[in-house]
Formats: sequence, structure tokens, C-alpha cells
Amino acid sequence: MTESRHPLPDLPGVALTLRRSARARRFSLRVSRVDGQVTLTLPLRAREAEALAFAHSQTDWLRRALDRVPQVSRPVFGATLPFEGRDLVLTPAAVRAPRVTGAQLLLPPEPERIGARLEAFLKHCARIRLQAATERHAGTLGRPFRKITLRDTRSRWGSCAQDGSLSYSWRLIMAPPSVLDYVAAHEVAHLAEMNHSPAFWTVVARLRPDYAPDRAWLKQHGGALHALRFRD
Repeated sequence: MTESRHPLPDLPGVALTLRRSARARRFSLRVSRVDGQVTLTLPLRAREAEALAFAHSQTDWLRRALDRVPQVSRPVFGATLPFEGRDLVLTPAAVRAPRVTGAQLLLPPEPERIGARLEAFLKHCARIRLQAATERHAGTLGRPFRKITLRDTRSRWGSCAQDGSLSYSWRLIMAPPSVLDYVAAHEVAHLAEMNHSPAFWTVVARLRPDYAPDRAWLKQHGGALHALRFRD
């Protein structure tokens, strides 16, 4: 797979990534809901001029799609941060470590370290919740897992390796608890079915019969969780 980048004259500041793929049979245009990156996948032998013309013909669609991408924001005192589905006010206080109190997330009064402290706090809480949810679902399914790893992945919320190792996005701690639990059930289900076949979704439904609303929540609101930046 080869890539090249091109400016889009009708969309100042936006670059188009052309990605040639041996599996592509037609032009496929995509706007990332995480960072707004515009990618056009095209067959290996397609002409670059035709691909750029196709992208130009989709300017109105691209503009609408880019308008829906959440704006990047950074945590500051007085702003809110989603935590387990609730918006908590980031509040400076005489504490040594982040602490949730009512509708506030208390932090040491050092604005230059707020991002690093929040990221460490979110990762710590995510590990506790995801470990517990994974163990519960694996116990129900009767399938052991090897370990869990936390990452800041942009393209997926979780993954399952052939050796039974599970990986999750620590940003799930910002979503409602039922959403985090659904992702854990989803990845544990892969211990039995390493695919997304009807048999796999039957396993997911066994672990979480009411998973559909949580799956829909991620599709609708997941991009906003990625729009938060804690470090440069």
C-alpha cells in the first residue's frame, strides 16, 4: 500500500491522503471522525488525476463530514471532563492526587501538569474497571484470557490477539459504564469466535443481551472522547 498527500484547493488547510491498495476496486473516500483526516483509497492502477477529480466532486460532502468532526480541546480548570458518563468540573484543590467529589474532579492546583495528571488518573481507573469486566465476562464464557493492555488507539476500542491477550482504549473510562462493559464483552467474545460472524454476535448477546444501545453510543459519541488532548 502506497500513500501521497495533496492539498484540497476548495478546503483550505485540509490535505487529502491518496492510498493505493491492491484490494481496492473503486474509489473510497473517508473522513476520520477522530482527527478529520481525509483519505481516498484507490485501485493500484487508477490514475491520480481521476482520483483528485473524484475528491473535488465530493467537496460538499467533505465539508459536511468535516463539520461533524469534534473540535480538539485540552483540559483546563473550570472546564468539564467526561468520566464514567458524567461531566465533572475540573477544580483546583489542596489534594495530592485527582479525586472525584460529587460533580467535581479535584486536582492539585498546578495548571501546567493538569493534562499528565488526568491521563494517569484515567488510565488507572480504566485498568481497574476493564480488568473487573474482563474477568467477569471471561468467567461467564468459561474462556481464559492471557492479559489486558491499555492503549490510546484511534481506530478501535479494543482488540483480541490469537494468544488470548486483550487490548483496550483507556479512553473508555470516560464513556458510560455500560459502554465500557460492552466493549469488554465484545473482546472476550473473540476468545470464542475470532471473527465478526453471526456466531460471534450470538456470543456477545449471551454476555450482554442489551448491547445494542451501547454499541450505538460509541458510534455516535466516541469521536468526542478522542478529541480530548492530554499531552502535546
